[in-house]
Amino acid sequence: MSTDGLSAALADARRGDEQAISVLYRAINPTLLRYLRHYAGPIAEDLASEVWMAIAPRLAEFTGDIDELRALMFTVARRRAVDHHRRERRRPATVAFDEAFDRAAQGETADLAVARLTAQGAVETLVRHLSEEQAEIVLLRVLADLDVAHVAAIVGKSKGAVRVAQHRALQHLQQVWDRGAVTP
Repeated sequence: MSTDGLSAALADARRGDEQAISVLYRAINPTLLRYLRHYAGPIAEDLASEVWMAIAPRLAEFTGDIDELRALMFTVARRRAVDHHRRERRRPATVAFDEAFDRAAQGETADLAVARLTAQGAVETLVRHLSEEQAEIVLLRVLADLDVAHVAAIVGKSKGAVRVAQHRALQHLQQVWDRGAVTP
């Protein structure tokens, strides 16, 4: 959807139009999920729901444009992912006895192969070759489509540092790609 269409939906959502909120959800949530899947894996959908639950009730008070809404959502998402990792570090790792001995059923191997060909798989394949900082900046700039100023605010760096990190990350990815090292 175009930026103008999303801006109109945001204006309607501020007035409480549920249809407009669903338009925003359909436009923003897929990239939000890809971002969260990189950082939180299987609970990405739960965290995305938490982000929407935190933002949606406050849309009437929100005064920014659609780009600022995206930046706010990814800021909240990043904080939720960090909180999740903090909780996980404090919790001892456990595996249910039955799950430890589960074997893949015969038909599941085809499903696994198809799952690896998803957009999320492509994102993970690329960013695994980057440092954590570079991966986050590339995800926010490219996947979330945020401008340099918003990304700088989210990651707590200057705009220049974000530009340099993004440039170096993309150069590194080009070198990896040229070597043929990017494989699913």
